[in-house]
Amino acid sequence: MVQLAVAGDITEAEEIQEILSTAGIESELQSAQDEPLTVLVPESSLEDAKDAIEALTEDDELISEP
Repeated sequence: MVQLAVAGDITEAEEIQEILSTAGIESELQSAQDEPLTVLVPESSLEDAKDAIEALTEDDELISEP
């Protein structure tokens, strides 16, 4: 497993996991005490995971524009 993203809190981490799950990508959360949550994905899925998160971010930006 390799690092995809670092989430600021559990809510953000779970949102990222939901995006990945919808895209059919396995993920895990890793956390050390007093550290942000790291979202991990299989190395073979890293590019697809980045694309899935990027696509959702672009959609959100389009929706939130007036």
